[in-house]
Amino acid sequence: MVMREALRGRPGLWFGWSGDVAESDAGAPRTLTSGATTYVTLDLTRAEYERYYLGFSNATLWPILHYRLGLVDYDRDHYEGYLQVNARMARSLLPLLQPDDLVWVHDYHLIPFAAALRRFGVGNPIGFFLHTPFPSADVFTALPRHEELIAALGAYDLVGFQTEESRQAYLGCVGKLGSGRQAGGGRFLAGGRTCRTGVFPIGIDADAFAGAAGHAAQSMEVRRLADSVHGRSLVIGVDRLDYSKGIAQRFKAIEKLLEEHPEHRREVDYLQVTPHSRDELPHYRALRRELEASAGRINGKYAECDWSPIHYVNKGFSRQTLAAFYRLAHVGLVTPLRDGMNLVAKEFVAAQTASDPGVLVLSRFAGAARELGGALLVNPIDTSEIAGALHRALAMPREERQERWRSMIAILRDNTIEGWRDAYLAALADAGERRAQGFARMAAT
Repeated sequence: MVMREALRGRPGLWFGWSGDVAESDAGAPRTLTSGATTYVTLDLTRAEYERYYLGFSNATLWPILHYRLGLVDYDRDHYEGYLQVNARMARSLLPLLQPDDLVWVHDYHLIPFAAALRRFGVGNPIGFFLHTPFPSADVFTALPRHEELIAALGAYDLVGFQTEESRQAYLGCVGKLGSGRQAGGGRFLAGGRTCRTGVFPIGIDADAFAGAAGHAAQSMEVRRLADSVHGRSLVIGVDRLDYSKGIAQRFKAIEKLLEEHPEHRREVDYLQVTPHSRDELPHYRALRRELEASAGRINGKYAECDWSPIHYVNKGFSRQTLAAFYRLAHVGLVTPLRDGMNLVAKEFVAAQTASDPGVLVLSRFAGAARELGGALLVNPIDTSEIAGALHRALAMPREERQERWRSMIAILRDNTIEGWRDAYLAALADAGERRAQGFARMAAT
């Protein structure tokens, strides 16, 4: 969805996994044109899906990137599968590339992609953008074969991050491992190449999202939610099922809120929308059981015949419907333990009305916290702090809510998704041009 919005109105080619899994033969790439964008997709075989996607990408890299060393599951065969899929994708992209193309690679699944393209002789400017956090050197170097991944990132002309903290953590890895030499201005030299780094916090189309909230206001699902609240205050959380999102701590914070502030009993409904993901991985199955048990226990403790404090919903809703849900809510509860950005926080702010906006309670470890200073920032591990922020948010006067919202919506309207795209691509084009000039100077001597 993010990249579809980023490509909107701009000619380009989107290339990547289709999301489909073939039992044995992945077949040839498929092509679809929609508007100005051409989509070329590849299937994964069942073995590739298990080794590349479930295995190294999500059982190994994902927990490392989110500082969860205790959850890392590493298998050498999975790493080889990760390299092989990157090489196959690079080989499939080769005949589609034009000499003047910029290649923009996204996220941790494709760290070795540029190195594979370079081995095939591709000289185009290639950039990488990491949507997740990048951990400190002490954490990342716990990953087996980490030296190879850091070296692979050196094949890019530009490596982009959501926050300055992640960029500095990456440069710290480069320095600690001796795989490159910092050259100032966010640049480093590695393998005879100059690689640039930059910070590009991703944005949203705030006005379009607000429009979606208005359009969906009278839909059946939105009316049902409004009717079920019956004038009570609505707190909402929306997250894919993942241990990085801090959902278990949120449930405990709701319990603490009701325990320490009994005036909120029967006056607050908490809706947690959490579609299941990666059910094949054991840590995700365990988290699912934990959340179901916690919600049941808390509801059993505080629920009455006509009210339950936690509504835990394991299904997805359309983006328009979620926008309208956000607008109904008095509080948006966004407390990941660690997150590259978290667009739910930005979407919650965008969905609010200027006359009566809700309050955002936000983890200080989400990238969005660097921009959304009007939120109530909390430590997502401290359930008492979250409960206190919820109590403050539910009692906050309208004037303060409006002031906080105005400061945040101004930032969202200034940092749009189109601006993010254009800033990154301009920096990538510049990095590619400087590299070409460097090669020209070397040839002249």
